[in-house]
Amino acid sequence: MRLLLLAGHEVVGLDSNLFERCTFCEGIQHVPAIRKDVRDVELSDVEGFDAVLHLAGLSNDPLGDLNAELTYEINHLASVRLASLAKEAGVQRFIFSSSCSNYGAGGQDMLTEESAFNPVTPYGISKVRVEQDVSRLADDRFSPTFLRNATAFGVSPRLRFDLVLNNLVAWAYATGRIHIKSDGTAWRPIVHIEDISRAFIAAMEAPIDVVHNQAFNVGRTEDNYQIRDLAEIVKATIPNTEIEYAQGASTDQRCYRVDCSKIQRMLPAFRPQWDARKGALELYEAFRETDLTVEDFEGERYKRIAHIQKLIASHQLDAALRWTEHAIPATAEVGTAMEVS
Repeated sequence: MRLLLLAGHEVVGLDSNLFERCTFCEGIQHVPAIRKDVRDVELSDVEGFDAVLHLAGLSNDPLGDLNAELTYEINHLASVRLASLAKEAGVQRFIFSSSCSNYGAGGQDMLTEESAFNPVTPYGISKVRVEQDVSRLADDRFSPTFLRNATAFGVSPRLRFDLVLNNLVAWAYATGRIHIKSDGTAWRPIVHIEDISRAFIAAMEAPIDVVHNQAFNVGRTEDNYQIRDLAEIVKATIPNTEIEYAQGASTDQRCYRVDCSKIQRMLPAFRPQWDARKGALELYEAFRETDLTVEDFEGERYKRIAHIQKLIASHQLDAALRWTEHAIPATAEVGTAMEVS
């Protein structure tokens, strides 16, 4: 959001604000916002905009596994409906936040945008379905673009602690142990959240014929790491830390390496500024400043699935993840389905 505003764009957010109480640090940009579930978007909500940047949804595998059908309802069906409404409203550009999770069990090969999909989770399957269905809506009036983001990392106001580098640094700072929950052999491409934002801006500002109905792996090819290599980077960043593997740790099915040369070639305005070492240091400094504890990032304060479960248990959310009459009122602050003019 901050980079969109700095680039001179007018932004309106749309968000159900499931995680409004999970704010980690300052930096939330106050823009006009529609407090609404993406499943409930109406035509009037998207009229008058030049672009929709669509990031709304259940955003990780544990949340996706909470209820697979609910994941498909929110991440897949609501996304396709949003795209259809945007097209009907005359919005020319629709930029979808897809994922390299589309490749799922990708093995050791370097994967391009032409590689086969092989998702292994409801989250990954939902992203593939959106790409396939929204692609069919493309015509000379409606131009979708699919940004397949690598695994995000880095400090942000609503920082996610379930993401691999963020999680490894959190464990290292809070306990002195770099806790790996798998056997560490799986490959992951990673990209800083600011660089993801830069990709959205580059795609939105590019000539429309360059990005029309195109998919892009978002990141840098050199930023593919095995989990155990990321752990070594964290160890080199944070003093007096040791690497440990969870008892009975097994191989992660999600294993993929991606080639990001297409976005570098076709969107030269996309210039990533972060790598794993720089990001690990940024995270370490932020956790020192806030004196992060294990209870913070493994408990209901910041852990997405635990936070959702608490809201359901307290009857503020229903089983369909909709706010109830018992919800504590709050003001919408920032959107995840962002409309830009």
